[in-house]
Amino acid sequence: MSTDSPADQAHYVAPYDDGVSFDELPDSTPGGKFRLSFTGWVGTIVVVFWLFIAVFGPFIAPYDENDLPFPDAYSEFQEPQAGALLGTDVMDRDVLSRIMFGAGRTMGISFVATVLAYFIGVVLGIGAAVSSPKVDMVMSRINDAFLSLPSIMLGLVVVAAVGSSIPVLIVTAGVIYASVIFRLSRALGMEIKVMDFVEAARVRGEGRWWIIRREIWPNAAMPLMTDFGLRLIYVILFISSLSFLGLGVQPPQADWGSMVRENLGALQYGTSIIPVIAPAIAIATLTVAINLIVDDVSAHSGGKLSNRL
Repeated sequence: MSTDSPADQAHYVAPYDDGVSFDELPDSTPGGKFRLSFTGWVGTIVVVFWLFIAVFGPFIAPYDENDLPFPDAYSEFQEPQAGALLGTDVMDRDVLSRIMFGAGRTMGISFVATVLAYFIGVVLGIGAAVSSPKVDMVMSRINDAFLSLPSIMLGLVVVAAVGSSIPVLIVTAGVIYASVIFRLSRALGMEIKVMDFVEAARVRGEGRWWIIRREIWPNAAMPLMTDFGLRLIYVILFISSLSFLGLGVQPPQADWGSMVRENLGALQYGTSIIPVIAPAIAIATLTVAINLIVDDVSAHSGGKLSNRL
């Protein structure tokens, strides 16, 4: 029978085989800086390239988006040549210039709409998580009703009813995708609010706003920021789909989705398919590049984001 006192037994440390004993270290977060993988760097380079084009494209484009590079030799779908490196479209306009002008509209509208969606979804979602069960139930059921409607169909109905303009596209996409963000932010809020540190803050007498600002939001920020990239991809495809269907950005303004729709005739009658393929490749490279970055960030966070989604 051991004769050690209870205090001695509480601090007893079992020796290793070599006779050396160590105190147990407290749990700690692994150190190290965040490093992108090769695919993450590829995605970053592509996104930076398109950001540069979106910002400076209108200033460095060879022509205005509606100028004709060969006004004296008008002919639709001309082959790539000096003066029109990607050829011309159905209206004999320079394809390269229109892609550079369209980058700003496609990316700008999508980014602002995604920010709006996150503002609405996060505020309402975390608000529902910390509210009373009745308020949470009402807000969740209303959100479920929005989620039950196909996004493209809802967008077509709204734009067809009120008309197509850039503000309408931003608000429509923001409201539609806010419902998905509501579910994610509410789930994060429900998970975080029952943790010990939140209960300790509540016992200390901290108010609801203080708990949201100092406890819930800092712990929900990383998954929400990672999901921002995924949601941006969906909004880009949503805006491009509306433009392809003729209810997005209206001519003569250029955006990538409307360029594909305008030049579909090149696949059947034109001598060059570049006016159709070039904007489609632009959409594909941007969305894939963003997805590569999101995958890297999600993997760095230990897969927690994918489990929650």
